[in-house]
Amino acid sequence: MILEASSGLYAQFPFQGDITYSGKFKPYNANVRLLKNSFGEGKLFFGLSEEWEPVSREIQIGLIQELMLKILRRRLKPTHEKTKEIELYHIFMRKIHLAAPKDHVDPALLESFNRVNQKYFNELIELTNLRWGDESYRNLGRYEYGSDTITVSRALAHDAELLDYVIYHEMLHKKHKYHVAGQKSMHHTKAFKADEAKFENYAEVERRLGRLPSTRKKMRWIF
Repeated sequence: MILEASSGLYAQFPFQGDITYSGKFKPYNANVRLLKNSFGEGKLFFGLSEEWEPVSREIQIGLIQELMLKILRRRLKPTHEKTKEIELYHIFMRKIHLAAPKDHVDPALLESFNRVNQKYFNELIELTNLRWGDESYRNLGRYEYGSDTITVSRALAHDAELLDYVIYHEMLHKKHKYHVAGQKSMHHTKAFKADEAKFENYAEVERRLGRLPSTRKKMRWIF
């Protein structure tokens, strides 16, 4: 599979490779590492969550190609940066939430989700998994496409307005998905930001977030 993936991107590919499926990853997550031995020979190690194993070969090739482009962008120049397999991979990731089980829904977060869904989305956003994360001011919220999960910092547990805003932000990720431009996946597009600004008292809520005891404001969102 690695040889097939590399031949679709590069005229010459000087690396060996290995793929491992593991239950240690979150659903549909993956990573890649490039290691060199004492002779300077390189090998790529692809780690894929076990959910990838039954997925079609073409989609997995698209994932492998996407990882290759990211880790080798300064080492090898591809013949092109977009293949039919990469397109299939992104289509798959935008729709995988439909098959993800919804078996982790926190009651307090569900109340917030329902409020936001009714007020801003006409109840059109399908339920996601809803989890509390650590009590962090650096990572207030994140949305995981593979598991269709919104995770929110426990630091917001007692502030309904900020909680609703973070839930709203993450629900927008489910609505807009992401846009691919070259080798970059853009999560906060112009359309996303325009919708984000529709939140009631948006400017004041943003100011309140800016006053939270976070040392790096830019780290508030995973996406």
